[in-house]
Amino acid sequence: MPLLNQLSPEHEPLSETTYLILLTLVAEPKHGYAIMKTVEALSEGRTRLSTGTLYGALNRLLEASWIERIDNDEPVQTRRLRKAYRLTHLGQTILTAEIARLQRLVTLARLQTGKEAL
Repeated sequence: MPLLNQLSPEHEPLSETTYLILLTLVAEPKHGYAIMKTVEALSEGRTRLSTGTLYGALNRLLEASWIERIDNDEPVQTRRLRKAYRLTHLGQTILTAEIARLQRLVTLARLQTGKEAL
C-alpha cells in the first residue's frame, strides 16, 4: 500500500486488533505478553489475542514499519532478553489519522441523531 494512501483521510480503517495494538504502544514500548494483556484491558475483555494472532499482527506491523523491535533489559526466567516493540513515527501518524477518522464518525453520528452523549 503506498504511503500516501496510508496517510490520507480515505485510508482503509484499521482492524480493531491493529488499532488496539498500536494504541497500547503509545505511552511506552511493551513486550508481547504486555501487549496481549493491555489489549484485553482496553477492550474490556472483548478482544483476547492468541499468541499466533498477536505475533502475526506484530510481524505485519514490523513489515509495514509502523512499529519497531527494540531490546528490553528485562531478563525472563530463561535468561533471554524479551523483545519489546514501540511505535515508529509512521505508526504514530497512522494511529493519529485513525483516531481522527473515528472522531469524524462519532461527530457525524451526533449530528444525525441530535444526541450529544453517544
